[in-house]
Amino acid sequence: MNQWKPWLPLLGLILVLALASCSAASAPAAPVVDAPVVDAVSLQELPQNVDIDTVYEIQNDPDVFMLDVREQEEYDEKHIPGINLIPMSTIQNRLDEIPTDKTVNVTCRSGNRSDQVTQILRTNGFDNAHNMTGGINAWQEAGYPVEQ
Repeated sequence: MNQWKPWLPLLGLILVLALASCSAASAPAAPVVDAPVVDAVSLQELPQNVDIDTVYEIQNDPDVFMLDVREQEEYDEKHIPGINLIPMSTIQNRLDEIPTDKTVNVTCRSGNRSDQVTQILRTNGFDNAHNMTGGINAWQEAGYPVEQ
């Protein structure tokens, strides 16, 4: 019996592994369940302040109007592809250019002017206006595309 003594721990380990593999092999397979489908962002449920990731996800939706409220020079330096430019300084005179039947995402350089314009729009009946927090600076920092 002493000749087996050094081998007992190894034999014990082999026995445990063999039993574990047998029990795993004989256990019934777990039912296959489809992964839950993640709903697309609901435009009707957007908060007033929207993060850049959400805006990136919805920017190409035909029911979304992207609005940059910086000045022309800032826009020319860099802007989100396909965005509409109406500078904050002209917004009151150009409200008729903003669709009332679409979700309006307002952006600027850092989120300050766009927040002010979002408030102006909401005061003028645009309940669908949303401020993109962080502005184009955060957008570019996140690696989202810009045009120059």
